[in-house]
Amino acid sequence: MPVTQNIKVAVDAVVFGYTSKEGLSVLLIKRNIEPFKNSWALPGGLVADHESLEEAIQRELREETGVNITYLEQLYSFGQPGRDPRNRVISITYYGLVRPDAFVVKAATDASDVNWFNIKKLPALAFDHTTIISVARERLKSKMLYQPVGFELLEEKFPFSELEKLYLAVLDRPIDRRNFKKKITKYGFLEETTEKQALEGAGRPGNLFRFNEEKYFQLKKEGISFEI
Repeated sequence: MPVTQNIKVAVDAVVFGYTSKEGLSVLLIKRNIEPFKNSWALPGGLVADHESLEEAIQRELREETGVNITYLEQLYSFGQPGRDPRNRVISITYYGLVRPDAFVVKAATDASDVNWFNIKKLPALAFDHTTIISVARERLKSKMLYQPVGFELLEEKFPFSELEKLYLAVLDRPIDRRNFKKKITKYGFLEETTEKQALEGAGRPGNLFRFNEEKYFQLKKEGISFEI
């Protein structure tokens, strides 16, 4: 039986950021074209004929937000009929992790504005982007429990308390602090430095830590099973 197709392929990105002050955030753009003009949405767009999916999503992020992402992973495909009122569009989605202070975000092309929004205070979103963010957040929660991807969201050197706050923000539930530190430090890829934490108020500053990525991959090759 012959099949008629008139399907377009798009890419969209859920970019997560984290700061101690703002918690877990998502990078959104304000659309300056219809449909959903002036609505907030995920950065993304159609894939050009000459592009790979990875090239397309990196281009859209650069053009619409000014952000280049090192950690970017394919998430899921969304292809429900009617998700785009213009035509049938299948979106290959990605999620990425960055430190918000590492970039100066700048809107261009199809975006009139770009900004970070706390994960719990998102505005009304265009298309099915609320659903996409929900799926991405669940993936990030799961991934943080068996792979140390969260270090992508921290400074190169950080107090241990900041790592705890990150896991609290992502998992959105209490953690056993003593057990958490015991589990993390036993693997050996978290190194304590001699540098001290800068404190704004009174108190004894603790040492800063850093993630030894080379050590982690060595341990992984040897069969280490990371689990929080």
